[in-house]
Amino acid sequence: MLRKIMKGGHRKPSKSDGNDFGLGPPLNSGSGPANNVVVNHSSRAAPGPPSPHSRPTVSVSPPMNTVEPLPFFRDVPVAERPNLFLRKLQLCCLHFDFTDTLKSVREKEIKRQTLLELVDFIQSGSGKITENCQEEMIKMVSVNVFRCLPPHDSTGQEPTDPEEDEPYLEPSWSHLQLVYELLLRYVVMSDTDTKVAKRYVDHSFVLKLLDLFDSEDPREREYLKTILHRIYGKFMVHRPFIRKAINNIFYRFIYETERHSGIGELLEILGSIINGFALPMKEEHKLFLVRALIPLHKPKHISVYHQQLSYCIIQFVEKDYKLADTVIRGLLKYWPVTNCQKEVLFLGELEEVLEATQSAEFQRCMVPLFRQIARCLTSSHFQVCDCYNLLSS
Repeated sequence: MLRKIMKGGHRKPSKSDGNDFGLGPPLNSGSGPANNVVVNHSSRAAPGPPSPHSRPTVSVSPPMNTVEPLPFFRDVPVAERPNLFLRKLQLCCLHFDFTDTLKSVREKEIKRQTLLELVDFIQSGSGKITENCQEEMIKMVSVNVFRCLPPHDSTGQEPTDPEEDEPYLEPSWSHLQLVYELLLRYVVMSDTDTKVAKRYVDHSFVLKLLDLFDSEDPREREYLKTILHRIYGKFMVHRPFIRKAINNIFYRFIYETERHSGIGELLEILGSIINGFALPMKEEHKLFLVRALIPLHKPKHISVYHQQLSYCIIQFVEKDYKLADTVIRGLLKYWPVTNCQKEVLFLGELEEVLEATQSAEFQRCMVPLFRQIARCLTSSHFQVCDCYNLLSS
């Protein structure tokens, strides 16, 4: 019970697809925002010194009885709305203690209503957002979402069945959700000029969004996933940087920590990106397959994100059938020795890869492949030893 209170669970993986020149079909998540969710490498820490990526903007808790509601946009002349917009942003920079539900109830509700107004104002397109307003809006978003995430379970032990654990829920979500929604609406808004917006939605901002993918609240990861996907589609200048930053997260996860809450969501975004890779495929993309995606089969808790990983792998083989030999040999390299549940996942993925494999590529790897199948036939696990029927069907 204590672990469930201290640590949230993982959510079930979902399948998605994706693009390089632009993007593949939009990510489709069953629940979440109009469209959903994204974070930074140094944010997972116990309370202490601020992240090295943190913005200099500092938020403070409001003095008692100083927060008052501002006028509605509809109640002021059009010429005064930009100034009112800035005042509302300033009010939304205030932080509150959400661990105590009875503290600052009135002030919290004023901020929540103000955030709702800002979202409606952006979504309605009722007024052009000046460059100064855009800058202050990104600062307000940064103040609210960039924070130290609660530490992972310090015991170093993963739950035996993470899908059955109750997920951790961020106490301030009633405010955070609206801040993410505001950012999402700003990114997808047709009036948003990327030449102006990229000054504020810059590499530093994107990197900090990526850090937040380690949040244990699945609702936050959903928003981050959708927002990063939209940023990738709209800001072409950020695309190489985003791919490289995701690579780095994978490397750290594979070779250092094996602890990260958002690997599945990041793979969903990549599934969409890979779907749009132009042919012939760039060497950079093939190296990503070999150095990042295939080694993601190594961690023992692969079941949490295997569905998304398998989708990305199959996308590569379907794009370029010559990669089948590389993929099959990669699977054999990381084939589990004592983990039967993981072995079943590998067999399922192998079946899909073989369906997209041409005869010439199959012949290159068939000797080590059949040696592994022979070992599976002697397994004590009924699903593993049934691999002959699986692969010959």
